[in-house]
Order: sequence, then structure tokens, then C-alpha cells
Amino acid sequence: MDQNRFNKRIKLTQEILAKIGKIDEFKGLWQGSLRISPQILGRLKLWVIITSTGASTRIEGAKMTDEEIARFLRGLNSKHPKNRDEQEVAGYADLIGRIFDNWKTVKLSENWILQFHDILLHFSDKDQIHKGKYKSAPNTVVMTNSKGEQVILFNPTPPYLVKPEMQIAIEWANEELEKKEIHPLLIVANFIFEFLAIHPFKDGNGRISRALTNLLLLKSGYGYIPYVSLDEIIEETKADYYLALRATQKNHKTDKEDITPWVDYFIDALMEQTIRAKKIMEEDQPEKLLSEKQMLIYDLFEGDKELAVADIDKLLKNKIPQSTIKQALSRLVVLKLISRIGQGRSTRYKKTV
Repeated sequence: MDQNRFNKRIKLTQEILAKIGKIDEFKGLWQGSLRISPQILGRLKLWVIITSTGASTRIEGAKMTDEEIARFLRGLNSKHPKNRDEQEVAGYADLIGRIFDNWKTVKLSENWILQFHDILLHFSDKDQIHKGKYKSAPNTVVMTNSKGEQVILFNPTPPYLVKPEMQIAIEWANEELEKKEIHPLLIVANFIFEFLAIHPFKDGNGRISRALTNLLLLKSGYGYIPYVSLDEIIEETKADYYLALRATQKNHKTDKEDITPWVDYFIDALMEQTIRAKKIMEEDQPEKLLSEKQMLIYDLFEGDKELAVADIDKLLKNKIPQSTIKQALSRLVVLKLISRIGQGRSTRYKKTV
């Protein structure tokens, strides 16, 4: 397979170049004028491990909220994860934490990627046989339509071609990062797209792709990565994420290869990340870490007001889904901006004084 096809399929637009320019402008600003205390950064990193773990596992179907994850991780040393959600959360939290702490000594290599997979699935009972190994059977990507029928979305690389194709993609990325002729963000976007197209593992491909994205961005000098969760931004824009992937994958390995839809999505997600990181720089307040919807919900807690999910739903006139309200409340509790009162159906929330 020709490595040159990776270079050919990048079609640059003025819009993409302008956005990359803005991201790099912020990268320089973060490096040059960071005055946030190490304690605040340490706290932010812990929050991002929680939020990234929550987001990345929920994208794949897990159900735990950030609040549940924070509570679970605090007690992890004393007990083994008991169900699939807990096992996936424990594995991703371990992996992303290691990447944030050790990225300088980690290289983009087949050995490291296999090791990442082993760490990711370390706690997963159902994955012990194949963790840390490439897939041995085809893993067609399917979805269930409204009639309950399974529709094939994408046919990834067959098992016998995974190793050579992974080696080619890894070599290309490392060579281009060293040559510095193509912008690193375009190399990262291109490599992650190829990784997802190969789909090298039986399970865990999405989570490994997001862990690798964090690693490669850190290695490319984007130092704010551990302090603003990119995984959370991807979860918030999940529909666009899948649309961009599908639009790009349909022409994979054809003469019409063009990864522009994926690059557009990827750069937009990174732009949003810089906006959130800038808020952290400008003012050291936890509420600056909130998304627009989370802020909207936080603003409802005036004075001593106690609100349940149903109250918030009513105040917002059903404009935000209840699942999003619950997720926002979970985030606010993790950030200690509100506290939870009661349990079950009688659960209410109140602003922390």
C-alpha cells in the first residue's frame, strides 16, 4: 500500500488553514503566559481524567455519569470493578492518566498501541483473551435502522492486513512529524482517521483512537490538552463525529479519497477546546469550565433554591433533554458548584456556598 495516498487525500481549504492558525496562536499564548498555579492545574487534570473517561465510555454505550465515575475511582484501589461499565471506566481512566503523566517517554509505535489496548481492557472480564492483540476475525461496523434491521456502515481492514497497514500508517505519521512539512494537526487527523478505518482491534477502537489523539497532540506541543477534555467535546458533538467519519470512510482506499469532512470536524473540536482553555487562563473559576448548557442550568440555582431534575426541565421549558440535564448536574457536583440532597426520586440539588 502506497504511503503517498495519505498525503494526497489531504485537501487544504482557506477555512481549515485559518482555524489551524488560531489554534496555534492559542498554543503559543498558553506556553508563553500561563500563570495558573500547579495546584489548580493538578485539580483540572483530575477533573479531565474523570470527564474524558465518562465521555469516551459513554460514546461507546456506557451509562455512568461523571459523578458516579468520580465516586467509583476514589474507591477503586479497594475493590475490583464489578460490571462492564465499571470495568471500561477503570481501564480508560488508567490509560488516559498514564498518557497525561508520561507522554514525553511514550512513542507512537505498534508496541505502545498494543500496550494501550492491554491497559484499556485490563479490568474487562470479557476481553481478557484478545486484550493487547490485533483482531483475529472481521469486525464490520453496523448500525440498527428504525425497522430493527442491521445495516453495514463500513467494512474495516481484514485481520490478515491489519499488521502491515498499521505499520505503514505509524511509519508515515512518525516520518511526517519529523520532517515538519505537513502541519502536525493534519498528520494527527490523518493518522487517527486511518486507525479508525483499519479498526485493528476486536473492541476498544474508539477509545484507543481518542487516547492516541490526546497523546499525539501533547507530543506536538499542545500543552493544554490535559486541562480541557477533548473527549467531552466529542461526546457533545457525537452525531457530527459519526457523520464526518462516515462521509470520509465511504471513499477510503478509492481514487476519490478525500478526508476533508473528517479534518473539518477534528479542527472544529480543537477550536472549541482552545475556547474552553482560554476561559481557564483568563479567570480561575470552576464555572469557567462549563459548557453553555451547563452554565444555563447552573444559573438557575439562585440563593438557597433547591431544584430537582423535573424542576429544571420545567424552568427550561423542555428545551434540553433530561439526560443532558442529569449529565450537567453530575458535572456541577463533580466541580463542587452544587451539592446533592437526598437520593432516588427525591434527589434535589442546591448551590454550594
